[in-house]
Amino acid sequence: MGYVTLAGAIVSEILATTSMKYSDGFTRLWPSVGTTAGYLLAFALLAQTLKTMSVGTAYAIWAGSGTAVIAAIGMVFLGESTSLLRILGVLLVIAGVVVLNLGGAH
Repeated sequence: MGYVTLAGAIVSEILATTSMKYSDGFTRLWPSVGTTAGYLLAFALLAQTLKTMSVGTAYAIWAGSGTAVIAAIGMVFLGESTSLLRILGVLLVIAGVVVLNLGGAH
């Protein structure tokens, strides 16, 4: 169940961050509401995850996955620059999460 709540926290954080991009500095109502609601849900689900998973493992997966997906969304859908170094950076984030998880998700 911990991985299910963690997946929900990751999706919520990704949606919140994407909404923030469209909030225009919190001057647009609905993207701002989406940002706030998404982060509240993300933290609530992350807190539930921590009942059954170690904080280091859960946070590494949550933060690393969110970072990698948001970077990919930026490059693929939002016109942000794509370079070999940026792609390498995303791959290093993913590798870091994998290495941290090799110790086990207790």
